[in-house]
Amino acid sequence: MAEPFKNYIKAVGKGHKAGRYLTQLEAEDAMAQMLSGQATPEQLGALLMLLRVREESVEELAGFLTACRSAVKDEFKALDCVDLDLGCYAGKRRHLPWFVLAVVALAQSGVRVMMHGTAEPESKRLYLKQVFGELGWPIASNAQQVQTHIAQQGFAYVDLQDLHPQLDELIQLRALFGLRSCTNTLARMLNPTGAKNSFHGVFHKEFDARHAEVAAQLKDNNVSCIRGEGGETEVNPERECVMHIARAGQLATVQLPIMLEKWQIKPRELSSVELADFWRLSTAEQQAQNPYGYAAVIATLSSFLILIEKLDFESAQQKALSVWQARQHFPE
Repeated sequence: MAEPFKNYIKAVGKGHKAGRYLTQLEAEDAMAQMLSGQATPEQLGALLMLLRVREESVEELAGFLTACRSAVKDEFKALDCVDLDLGCYAGKRRHLPWFVLAVVALAQSGVRVMMHGTAEPESKRLYLKQVFGELGWPIASNAQQVQTHIAQQGFAYVDLQDLHPQLDELIQLRALFGLRSCTNTLARMLNPTGAKNSFHGVFHKEFDARHAEVAAQLKDNNVSCIRGEGGETEVNPERECVMHIARAGQLATVQLPIMLEKWQIKPRELSSVELADFWRLSTAEQQAQNPYGYAAVIATLSSFLILIEKLDFESAQQKALSVWQARQHFPE
């Protein structure tokens, strides 16, 4: 029998001295009640905001994530056509989503990729759903379409609303709270199809390591998290990057060096069509016209290969360059 939800609010909200962290099982039950509608809107908001102020423990996040994964639509759980899962929830504000080009090149090399995300209108960011629309790419709304898109072009995107509407509803509560909650973290870590590899990007310090620790707690197979550009699954080539990796309960890190010595001027506006134009340029033209974009693509592609093939950075970078050189026509 489920614990009365108010007891979880009480446990977390009593303060520094009397309050406590939830156990993993308690957290799983609490999230299950939130997702099923057993918790009232007032209770739900109280717990999420208390956790926002105090921050969640690894055990709490592991419990929350277990409940979220259980509530993924069964049709997506049954998919076995995904090699790499990307939770893309931050959106882009400073730079174009160059990681999309890394995904396309990787897919053309034979790695099957599924991306999922959502949009928060008030944030005024460029989200993947808009990117796909501007590029004329199909957006999957069910598991069969994911399978079809991957068979046709090697990658697919599905909105969180279609694969896990309850979790998306919790994320959209930001419009009421004015703050994000741990649900954004959980969506990134969701890996709804149980893909062999899962890659996350975060913005805040220490959250990258925490993602890996949660993955290790749950014995997830191959998971990596970075402090990505704008919080996305993209390496910022202007800074050093640390990949936090969890493989079946074991933790490790891989250091990626700075790829650009000089900081580049960010574009005044973000147009997804520029990604297609960049793809069609020669390597020399790419490096000359947009050194940031080129470095971001190669660095991000390298990070994907480090996770998937267990390569060191130098080997991954060499393979990334080869994969990029071998890219074919831009998907229409």
